[in-house]
Amino acid sequence: MPTTLLTLRDSLTQLTLAPELGASLVNWVRLSDGLPLLRHSDEQALAAANPRRLACYPLLPWSNRIGGGGFATPAGWQALSANTEHEPLPIHGSAWQQSWQVVDMTSDSANLQLECQSPFPYRANLHVRLSDGCLRLTLHATHLGAQVAWYGLGFHPYLPRTAHTRLQAQAGGVWLCGEDKLSSHCSGLPAHWNFEEPTLLPQQLVDNAFTQWPGSARIIQADAGYQLVCEAQGSDIFLLFCPEAQHFFCFEPVTHPVNAHHLPGRPGLQLLAQGQSCQMSFTLRYQALAG
Repeated sequence: MPTTLLTLRDSLTQLTLAPELGASLVNWVRLSDGLPLLRHSDEQALAAANPRRLACYPLLPWSNRIGGGGFATPAGWQALSANTEHEPLPIHGSAWQQSWQVVDMTSDSANLQLECQSPFPYRANLHVRLSDGCLRLTLHATHLGAQVAWYGLGFHPYLPRTAHTRLQAQAGGVWLCGEDKLSSHCSGLPAHWNFEEPTLLPQQLVDNAFTQWPGSARIIQADAGYQLVCEAQGSDIFLLFCPEAQHFFCFEPVTHPVNAHHLPGRPGLQLLAQGQSCQMSFTLRYQALAG
């Protein structure tokens, strides 16, 4: 079955979405020439029906990996199993693997909703809006289960990467990981991971959560003549994923570090009772560079 695509447009950009594929963004392009502002999704990527091959998807009720076969809650043990073929650990929650419904839509906005039962009952809403080159994503989750549960939120955008792509994002520390890719301890920033000033992306693999982020960043694509000014509300952590020898990278605003369910104090997670909610938003603003 072909995937249903929604198309939104403002004065500068155009966005396509696939609600049935985890509420994924498929392509966000500059109208003047079709330049991809997020990683381009071709017909083959769309046909694969896998959000990990598209441009961006929401993360809930957690971000990244969880070890230990699940996690403890005040109501008891919440068991989890792997949810992909290529990862031994459960990853990125369950919303990205569900079909979302369109609640309403205009020429420049869409409101999507998901009623999910796994790993516990919740309702999620994703509001997407374009305005003068600004893409705003707002994610809202409400716990529906009778027993309390831990929640975390995030977004997983894939961005174009060239030899000239630079990142500016302040952070106070970084969670280092072992071979299992789970957070082991928080450290000060090594010099080669300090992005306080616009900095070229590392050539070596990075797949880590950076802490004490004030919620603003810049992704500078000088060779393409633009930058994305990013702002997050409800997130003070970003996960940076720079795979080696690839033409993309990921800058993910999230509420908690990797495997927070097993870290002391469960940093960034919220314990929600039935009817309680959590929310975060992420804005990417296109700006042409002078000259």
